Amino acid sequence: MTSPQRVCFRLHVRPELLDEYRRRHAEVWPEMLREIEASGRRNYSLFLADDGELIGYFETDDAASSERYLADSAVAARWEAEMGRFFVSLDGRADQASERLTEVFNLDGLLHDIGPDGRLACRSGTDDRT
Repeated sequence: MTSPQRVCFRLHVRPELLDEYRRRHAEVWPEMLREIEASGRRNYSLFLADDGELIGYFETDDAASSERYLADSAVAARWEAEMGRFFVSLDGRADQASERLTEVFNLDGLLHDIGPDGRLACRSGTDDRT
């Protein structure tokens, strides 16, 4: 079994719409929740800072397939059309135009890489752990 892909992204919510954004996400349509699940996304969370920075995280077996599924979903298109006004400097649908963040640390992955000698195995040719 392969490890799930972990996807993290960032958007910026308009400061004047933060309270409404929170309310809308406390009442996500059940059909939208089912579409997210059907797309293959799991462990999906959004984190909102007081300045409007929004960080999202989910796990999936295939991020590209999940994105295609939601891009073709009429329910997701309706949701994103309603949610688009909440975001700063957005070019396109939020679910397709967010900034992807690069994972730089994963505890489970590193713990898995500890060898029998108690040392971390090198992950790449540029890693010079000794």
